[in-house]
Amino acid sequence: MIAFKMNGAAALTGSLARAGALLVLAFSAATAWAQDNAIESITANQQGSNVVVNIAMKNAPAKLPIGFSITNPARIALDFGATSNATGKSTQDINLGDVRAVNVVQAGERTRLVLNLKRALNYATAIDGKSVIVTVEGSGGVAQAVNSAGLPVAAQARPAAARQVLRDLDFRRGANGEGRIVVDLPNSQVAVDVRQVGNTVLVDFMNTGLPPSLRRRLDVTDFGTPVSQITTVPQGDNVRMKIEAKGLWEQTVYQSDTQLVIDVKPIKEDPNRLTQGTQGYRGEKLSFNFQNVEVRAALQAIADISGLNIITSDSVTGNLTLRLKEVPWDQALDVVLQAKGLDMRKNGTVLWIAPKEELLTKEKLELEQRAQIADLEPLRSEVFQLNYQKAEAFRTVIGLDGGANRVLSKRGSAIIDARTNQLFITDIASKLDDIRKLILKTDVASKQVLIEARLVEANDSFSRTLGSKLGFSDLRTQRGGDSGYQVNGNNRVAIGGNLNGVGQTTGQVGGADAFANSQFLNLPAAAIGSVPPATVAFSLFSAAANRFLNLELSALEADGKGKILSNPRVLTEDKMVAVIEQGIELPYQVATASGATSISFKKANLRLEVTPQITPDGNVVLEVEVNKDSKGDVTPAGFAINSQHVKTKVRVENGGTVVLGGIYQQADRNNESKVPLLGDLPVVGHLFKTTGRESTKTELLVFLTPKIVADTAPTR
Repeated sequence: MIAFKMNGAAALTGSLARAGALLVLAFSAATAWAQDNAIESITANQQGSNVVVNIAMKNAPAKLPIGFSITNPARIALDFGATSNATGKSTQDINLGDVRAVNVVQAGERTRLVLNLKRALNYATAIDGKSVIVTVEGSGGVAQAVNSAGLPVAAQARPAAARQVLRDLDFRRGANGEGRIVVDLPNSQVAVDVRQVGNTVLVDFMNTGLPPSLRRRLDVTDFGTPVSQITTVPQGDNVRMKIEAKGLWEQTVYQSDTQLVIDVKPIKEDPNRLTQGTQGYRGEKLSFNFQNVEVRAALQAIADISGLNIITSDSVTGNLTLRLKEVPWDQALDVVLQAKGLDMRKNGTVLWIAPKEELLTKEKLELEQRAQIADLEPLRSEVFQLNYQKAEAFRTVIGLDGGANRVLSKRGSAIIDARTNQLFITDIASKLDDIRKLILKTDVASKQVLIEARLVEANDSFSRTLGSKLGFSDLRTQRGGDSGYQVNGNNRVAIGGNLNGVGQTTGQVGGADAFANSQFLNLPAAAIGSVPPATVAFSLFSAAANRFLNLELSALEADGKGKILSNPRVLTEDKMVAVIEQGIELPYQVATASGATSISFKKANLRLEVTPQITPDGNVVLEVEVNKDSKGDVTPAGFAINSQHVKTKVRVENGGTVVLGGIYQQADRNNESKVPLLGDLPVVGHLFKTTGRESTKTELLVFLTPKIVADTAPTR
């Protein structure tokens, strides 16, 4: 069995990402294994900035060891199959360039060699006779394999770095709204530097060229991702890609073989978190740089970090090149599974990893076997007593009405006893357990909600009216003297308010209504409601009291304020409609086609209809309808109804108050009646007109307060 441990502070239960620790492969004590090869010695020398490590073998190796690198802490691991450790020691200091030491540990028939580095660097391997030569590139670029003499190995040589060009560049929108930039590299050894600067991600491809077809700026705003523009341009011997993003986002970079993927994912801001964006992964962050490593070895490294037990199917094979930078280990596991078409099933702390088709086939067989067992399993009967729900309501739930959502098996049956509110179920044991769980979840007491409404109706009115009466009376005929005024000779003129008034002045007619008949102007102030206006009268007359000039002024002003408060309350269960109303019914006569009449009634009520719904977060959603009707004016057909109506749906916190809406009305009216021309005269014109002013303001506000009642409704 292979296990990792840490020299120094902490156990590796996972923490290859902690710096300063020394990775050693612990192995069990031994019986003698038949080895095909052995590591006899390890030497190192420095060539410029590079460090060349010579691993001398007992026999010439048939193939290069499987290797992978870890970025944090910086490690290069080489696995030699069917090889023993014949050096006689497990640790050897080197201290050349960026290479500090080497660890050699044997486990079973395999030996792992780990180079401890000061910083993450690329490496290359080559076979030279009986030795394996490891070249650690100190410049940070692509490593070149050399032989023991330090000369490049032609068979291992790669095309000149300056000749490499990017093959393709693509942009896609992910399923979760992320912007995905996919770059096809010329090979898996291209050094890539990814860093974030403000709202921009800069990606540098070292010693790589850019074909003219990919030298462009992509505007990807219409894709609806955080990425707005992607600019790819050559920069010296390198290629720089500039990814511009907007909003709140985070970026993840991973490489599978020659495909580099950069995901820019949107983050939903959580005000209760100090840092935003976990992508749903919670594992410890680490960096991996696997180069042509076996999939099993990559899964084993992730298992060592996560502390989980991983069982890998025999059908999991192949190698991969993977570069991950500062990603959670559980996301790294997902990337490896996606890259190789694998899937996993978790049982406690054990993960079973296999190809997706293999897992699906196995699960399908298990389901078919369960279905066959269910057809042969004996039936059992059980009685379920319902406490809060009606038994008849479970007819649809358990599928007795023939619906598609049938809980019972095809052999199961149920009897509903509405009188005792019981269910008699006959089915296999697993289905009885399902029904028991279903009843346990659904047969619970519903919460109750007390809804209190307050309807405030306020009005403010003001009225003012002014008027006058003006008249002239000549009574010289009755009291001695000649009536009227001499115009020419024997011609005289009499003045009166109307023809009857002139007849009375000249003695032609008489009557008790002489005052009204003697008026020139009759524009008094109007009554307000049933209140008549106040009046004051003046009379100017001669010394003989036989000629009179009469004036009556009238005025009235009314100022009224009122408030009506209605406070209906109703208690109901969650999601149940409640109605409360109070008012009067007004009778009116209805005629039929035959001519007969009957009396019908029309409601003028205060009515509250509400349906509450308690949300999981403790708030209340109210679907409410409020009517405030009152008796209005009398019409020939009967009483009119003044109606005020509100219907809406709102969300309110428990115990909070919400204003559903308000109706505000303001009416201003000015009336004026006057004698033409005379009424327009300054000052004196007020004697020849009547004026009135009315101002009315009304306002209706509706308040709602829901309260969740725990057990019983409060008594008042």
